[in-house]
Amino acid sequence: MAARKSASRKYSRKAQSKVGKVMREYKHGKLKSGGKRKVKSRKQAIAIGISEARRSGTKVPRKKAA
Repeated sequence: MAARKSASRKYSRKAQSKVGKVMREYKHGKLKSGGKRKVKSRKQAIAIGISEARRSGTKVPRKKAA
């Protein structure tokens, strides 16, 4: 049998719920970027959710270097 890794989460549950909340706003057409512009991209909506979770101090992996 192979040894099992510890099942540590990459994203905390709080971060997951934050992204879920942002995605609901996006689906209902209420999510805005920069205050004025409506978000039209699904990827951008997810990025906004992750950055909000990061700002609130939840467990989120670091951004990858470009």
